Amino acid sequence: MSSSTETRPAPPPSHLLTSAASRVGDRLFAGLAQGAGIFVLALMAAIGAFLIMKALPAIQANTANVLTEPEWNPEASPPAFGIAALAWGTLVSSLIALVIAVPVAVGVALFISHYAPRRIAATLGYVVDLLAAVPSVVYGLWGAYWLVPRITPLHQWLNDKLGFIPFFSGTVTGARTLFTAGIVLAIMILPIVAAVSREVFLQVPRAHEEAALALGATRWEMIRIAVLPFSRPGVISAAMLGLGRALGETIAVAMVLSIGFNVSLRILEPNGITFASNIALKFSEAGDLGLSALIASGLVLFVITLLVNMSARLVIARRKEFTGAWV
Repeated sequence: MSSSTETRPAPPPSHLLTSAASRVGDRLFAGLAQGAGIFVLALMAAIGAFLIMKALPAIQANTANVLTEPEWNPEASPPAFGIAALAWGTLVSSLIALVIAVPVAVGVALFISHYAPRRIAATLGYVVDLLAAVPSVVYGLWGAYWLVPRITPLHQWLNDKLGFIPFFSGTVTGARTLFTAGIVLAIMILPIVAAVSREVFLQVPRAHEEAALALGATRWEMIRIAVLPFSRPGVISAAMLGLGRALGETIAVAMVLSIGFNVSLRILEPNGITFASNIALKFSEAGDLGLSALIASGLVLFVITLLVNMSARLVIARRKEFTGAWV
């Protein structure tokens, strides 16, 4: 007998010993995930195709430039309508909401995640999340019957003190303006932006924060050099999510605005209209051509929303290589 011992290869690690059932499960899950992605793309394509098909009659019958015409008369003879006033009112009110809501929402998220005691943070986070569940019509009623009468002095003050700026110039005759609509929209999107930003801030690696504090940074300096840079893509996503909500809001804006198909820089004058509010107000009384025109405006809003989301993805993609904090 040979005294030499026979060497045997080491068994593979246990995590590599996958059963046939688990491999089938992996393939099944991958197929379901791929199918879900394809279904979403197909659904978006179907929505776009439906909007285009229904909008073509009005677009073909329209005698005005649909991009530059501010008036909305699809039932006239001949039909003449455009999206200039709708697009302007939608973008201006949404941008006002974004300018007001994002700084407040980020501040609320930072307070909950890094400043407030645990019990206060949990309660405040619950209250902020609860705001997102309030129906739009409630915000509209609150804006129309409580906010509008009380915000008129602010309109007058802005007009008196900052009237040299085109946005705040003109004649103040009431508060049913794009500025008021923007404030209502800001309150509506604030809980969405705050909730997403809060979760993003909580995902910052604890080691980054402790390293900044160990180097002598104050709490604000730690947030500035460790938390905010790491969370920037997530905050951008939260802001774009809120912007998408503001672009498509219907009832609240319709109840607050004094409808006017004008394109004006003066946001303190009671004139304005948005895509969604125009559809809500005119849908029940529109004829066949009017419905087709409303669907055409919905198609434009659909495209604007896609462009906003694509722009957000491009901004985030430029920073996807970021994996840590920087000074």
